[in-house]
Amino acid sequence: MTKPPNSTALADNTPSCGSDDPELARLQAGRGGPVDHPRIERAVREILLAVGEDPDREGLLQTPARVARMYAELFSGLHQDPRVHLQTAFTEKYDEVVLVRDIAFHSVCEHHLLPFIGKAHIGYIPDGRVLGLSKLGRIVEVVARRPQVQERLTETVADLLVEELGAKGVAVVVEAVHTCMTIRGIRKPGSECVTSAMKGLFRSNVSSRAEVLSLIYGRRSS
Repeated sequence: MTKPPNSTALADNTPSCGSDDPELARLQAGRGGPVDHPRIERAVREILLAVGEDPDREGLLQTPARVARMYAELFSGLHQDPRVHLQTAFTEKYDEVVLVRDIAFHSVCEHHLLPFIGKAHIGYIPDGRVLGLSKLGRIVEVVARRPQVQERLTETVADLLVEELGAKGVAVVVEAVHTCMTIRGIRKPGSECVTSAMKGLFRSNVSSRAEVLSLIYGRRSS
């Protein structure tokens, strides 16, 4: 996986078993398996026929194989556990906000199988343990690379940090443009979806929540 670009930090072993989050529970159960490329290729060929195309013409001959490889890449997170990136933390006497902004990601809307593209901002208040900053980008990458909805992506990342890191507070804000809304259906280019998940101190303490949101968005008003 590549390190997400344009990430700004303002500070810089065994996975746990139980979880009330159905997405995390599904991951832990190990559902799924290797991508079945031939099956995808057959399905794509049928789609081309169904829309009135000729899958045997030159420009489409390799399309089913290309699409199979593409889905294997876009949905690679189905066969990875993001917890592996949270197993190494460092003991530090630091109890203020750690924030990584503008973590670029792309995912696929599970309703129409069209991409949504955006950035995530992740902040947390450590309870004696801090992560390497790149690990925040890596968990976003894994969770995003599967059929998703933005709301679940946001909650899953936040829950992982609470459960695996034991942070005093976790804030995750995700902003994304959904092509299922911009190129089809209502067709509203320029629209953006924003979701947030506030855990621990960021949920219970208004001033802590205001601080992290100011760190995320404050520069935009300057």
